Amino acid sequence: MSARPAGPHVVALGGGHGLAVTLQAVRRYAGRVTAVVSVADDGGSSGRLRRIAGIPAPGDLRRCLVAMAGEESVWSRAFEYRFPSGDLQGHALGNLILAGLAEITGDFGAALDLAGGLLGAVGRVLPATSVPVVLKAEVAGTEVVGQVNVSKSAGSISTVSIVPPDAPVPEEVVGALADADQIVIGPGSLYTSVLAVCAVPGIRAALASRGRGRRVYVCNLRPQLPETAGFGPADHLRAVLDHGVPVDVMVAPAGGGPDDPGGEREDAAILGVPVVAGPLARADGGGHDVENLAEILQHLT
Repeated sequence: MSARPAGPHVVALGGGHGLAVTLQAVRRYAGRVTAVVSVADDGGSSGRLRRIAGIPAPGDLRRCLVAMAGEESVWSRAFEYRFPSGDLQGHALGNLILAGLAEITGDFGAALDLAGGLLGAVGRVLPATSVPVVLKAEVAGTEVVGQVNVSKSAGSISTVSIVPPDAPVPEEVVGALADADQIVIGPGSLYTSVLAVCAVPGIRAALASRGRGRRVYVCNLRPQLPETAGFGPADHLRAVLDHGVPVDVMVAPAGGGPDDPGGEREDAAILGVPVVAGPLARADGGGHDVENLAEILQHLT
């Protein structure tokens, strides 16, 4: 896989569409990019393939591979194709390719590297754990099991964890976190994507062992219902810190509108974490603006 000859090594952690946006941003300035991706998804195509093939959930990994694909890659379009009907209805072709490569090679990590080669990926995509894991949460005093169930929980989420708690973290992940010039956490679903990775004990320990410096948390633009109903930037940050995940700086949306209730950034700073605010939202308000996010993150390297 190709990499730029110069620039920082950036490791991005999370899952889903949020991590894909981060990867699109960091590839604009990084010389080397590594994605560490949640494999706790138990819904849709990923959930079906977990049960059939016994592999870590491939869906978020596929999205990240596509986010780092070479320009105008026909393979990137193919990986995102979903079958509209029949026995394969709902499956993304890329998920099936990853499952097939894992079966052929007997190594899920090797399958990801081979898929990255097909796509002409500019970096490496790694699973947060070497084995399938289940997300568990305490929701309003009740235990809820499964990422889909957690994401739909209407009560207040206090903690999330993974089962098994000692799920092994690939050595390549630990090495990348130790070697990184910058680590970017998020954005994305707070409990079911971001903390589904960062609360993995091996990853949390690797983040803590770095000491201070260049661990950047990118906050969501707005609450995600029902998972983080009523949350502002400080609430997102507090949840990350309460799970033992170290953060050196938070990137949050600028302005005093509904995406940034008054005083929230100041409250985050009171938690001991500096806050960098910027115009993070796309013009249509549908998500983070890749170019603006890249500019802010590059400034923080």
